[in-house]
Amino acid sequence: MILAELNVRHTRRHMPTRRVALDASYLPVHGAAHGAALLAAVVAEHVTGLDEEQAELLPRFLHAARHGLSVPRIALRYRLQTDVHGLDRSRHRLVDERGHLVVELDVHGRSAPQVIGAVMAAAAMGATSRRRVLQAIEAAIGRPGVIPEPFCVRRLLDGIPGAPPPLAVAGVGAVPVADVIDLRWKGVPAEERWAMEVLGLAPDARDGPLDAHEVQRRFRRLLRAAHPDHGGERAGAAERIAELSEARELLLTRHRP
Repeated sequence: MILAELNVRHTRRHMPTRRVALDASYLPVHGAAHGAALLAAVVAEHVTGLDEEQAELLPRFLHAARHGLSVPRIALRYRLQTDVHGLDRSRHRLVDERGHLVVELDVHGRSAPQVIGAVMAAAAMGATSRRRVLQAIEAAIGRPGVIPEPFCVRRLLDGIPGAPPPLAVAGVGAVPVADVIDLRWKGVPAEERWAMEVLGLAPDARDGPLDAHEVQRRFRRLLRAAHPDHGGERAGAAERIAELSEARELLLTRHRP
């Protein structure tokens, strides 16, 4: 049973840009306050990954979050935004597995976006809930790396291959749906999996060295289909073309003989 879920959208590790946004999440803070516990766990796990400058900026960011956060803005050298197009996703969950509370932490992305995402989620809550959750986050910062009992910790090194996004339900927040995970992607780095999915390459294409000619062929075919001059939709065409180019470059660089 899923008790809480946080979906952070962020720039992929290999990209020089720094962007963070929130996707629909399920963060209850009443009763057992599972949402607060999850956000605190995410921060405790990732706060040690901040660099020195980001660690110094964090208290100021938390102070601003007490009054809610306007977006877009800059925090910890990242641009906070609402647009999630082209961004990677890290999904963190608190689940009940046969009576055991398991904190499932997605650790394939950089640490700073996860901390920022947790604070953004807290800042988006009502004043009373926000204050309660930020107190939990501040306590986690004081005990970095410590996930308190009774939680068990499961770290996901390669993200969630094939997992669908949660469904937003008016008046409730986000209700996660059942995952559909293609286990053939297990062990494939998240960035490489993303690039292969963009170009329509199946997981078994990675059984041996990727064929550079096949990567180029798929890129040219999809580029032509996306280009407005060849019948592609004008809306979002630039983003789609940039995404295809980025995916091709990543795969060719990583599998260069």
